[in-house]
Amino acid sequence: MITKNIVKQPKSIVEVTVTVPWTDLEKVWNETLQKMAADLELPGFRKGAVPMPMAEQNLGSKLQDEVMKVAMPNFLIEALKGTDIIPIDYPKYNLVSFIKGRELQFKAAVTNRPEVKVGNYKAIKVTKTQPKPVTEEEVSRVIDDLYKRWKVRQPVGQSSVTSNQSSDKTGQTGSISFQPGQQQAPTQPTNGQAAGPDDTFAKAMGATSLADLKTKVRKDLEANASYNNELDFEEAILQEVEKITTVELPDVLIEDELNRMLVSLQRRVADMGLLLEDYLKGQGKTLEQLKSEWKMQAEKNVRMELGLADIARQENVNITDAELQAEVDKITDLRVKKQFEAQEPRLHLRHALRQTRTLDLLKKMVA
Repeated sequence: MITKNIVKQPKSIVEVTVTVPWTDLEKVWNETLQKMAADLELPGFRKGAVPMPMAEQNLGSKLQDEVMKVAMPNFLIEALKGTDIIPIDYPKYNLVSFIKGRELQFKAAVTNRPEVKVGNYKAIKVTKTQPKPVTEEEVSRVIDDLYKRWKVRQPVGQSSVTSNQSSDKTGQTGSISFQPGQQQAPTQPTNGQAAGPDDTFAKAMGATSLADLKTKVRKDLEANASYNNELDFEEAILQEVEKITTVELPDVLIEDELNRMLVSLQRRVADMGLLLEDYLKGQGKTLEQLKSEWKMQAEKNVRMELGLADIARQENVNITDAELQAEVDKITDLRVKKQFEAQEPRLHLRHALRQTRTLDLLKKMVA
């Protein structure tokens, strides 16, 4: 029977000392030896026919290393049964002592799921503001910008016209298109002035007329303003959750969040046609300096995430298997969809859906 000694340390680190008698380890040793001996080939013996004592002597420390790889994780799991320790990262093992025929002793350091305390989240007060009305100036600015880019694309002496009636049938916004279509003679300047946005240009953008294009642009701007306003509302709620959440943050969670923020930056930089190294040089910063500047925000993000998850627990917010599968079924990219056949991506998706549903619940509470 194994024995254990559990010592809880700051920042949710737990050190577990496990002692395993040889009688419990012997089976793992023999099974590993047989498996490795089956692939062993020595002079005078064909593959898999080497006598076990000779195979064991020949394998030496390799056999012990393989036994430890199997034994330590399994015995750690056994040692943690019945405790309140829930590891959130991969354990770090340290072999203390072992001789074949005698007991095995090792230490494992794990990061435990931190204890989270959230204040009275039902008393959170956040005022949702109305998005600012879209002005004629904003619409004109977008139209002018589209027109300038469209003019650059036109071949000398001709202009493109594309009529996209499908946008009118669906009623959807965002129908602006730069695809070339039927050609016709360009509008000629009058009174010596350069022609501005007109119906020809509007049709190339997927509208029926310049007036229709302005209506579509206005709808797009209004939808974007509404979307950003909703994001601001959600962010304000999450900021309040972070303020009332008390937790001792594990280093591993902070590092994970910093890496997530870094991946997000890399994508934005790539969209600009730059490498991250070039971007950092332009900013006069090293990667470590950047992560140091981000650390406080990363801590807030993790605290916010843990607080929201604890509210989900208190409110009994859950995602059923059917709801999870319904989200997976919405994925149209078959390669991406196939990834969700594994358990880990499904766990991440379930967590994200649970967090979203909890935030929706808070939005109703504070409204």
